[in-house]
Amino acid sequence: MKKVFKLQVENKKPERQLESIKNEVRKYLKRERKKKLPEEAVYWDFACRFGKDSDSAKSVSVSELTVALDGAHSEAWSECYVEIIAQASMKKAVEADEEDDESEA
Repeated sequence: MKKVFKLQVENKKPERQLESIKNEVRKYLKRERKKKLPEEAVYWDFACRFGKDSDSAKSVSVSELTVALDGAHSEAWSECYVEIIAQASMKKAVEADEEDDESEA
């Protein structure tokens, strides 16, 4: 998802608009997590960026995304850019080696 959200909309209270944006982000994350993982993948990881526009967007974690939205609301931004890219995370080779060692013992 690469999207510019308007934080200031006519005929809507800014607090309700902010909650609407957060809800859309949560729904997107939930929908992506339900997708089938590729083989050997353990979980879905998300690369997120947030800023006033796509050029000034900085990397944030998924948990920091709602905090960043709150900050944009408190600073009275007119709009913000949110980018969320789903990536399948594979098991690390170290974890597999540790499991093999434990089963041999």
